[in-house]
Amino acid sequence: MPNDIASPDYELCFRSLFNDGRGWAFPCDEHGQVDLDALGRQALNNYLYARSVIGREVALPAVRVRSHAWRA
Repeated sequence: MPNDIASPDYELCFRSLFNDGRGWAFPCDEHGQVDLDALGRQALNNYLYARSVIGREVALPAVRVRSHAWRA
């Protein structure tokens, strides 16, 4: 499988259940697939943590179109 899953146009967002405006977002494709091999160590740890606390600390993840302001 090619390593071009993630697109700068989408992100998978894990919104905090307790703190508005807090959470994590990771680059993904339009289906919410995150290229784990492309994440740095800290981002990978954050992603795995966010996945493990769905329903306890964060809401179900949602795919959203990234705003142009977030692009580097």
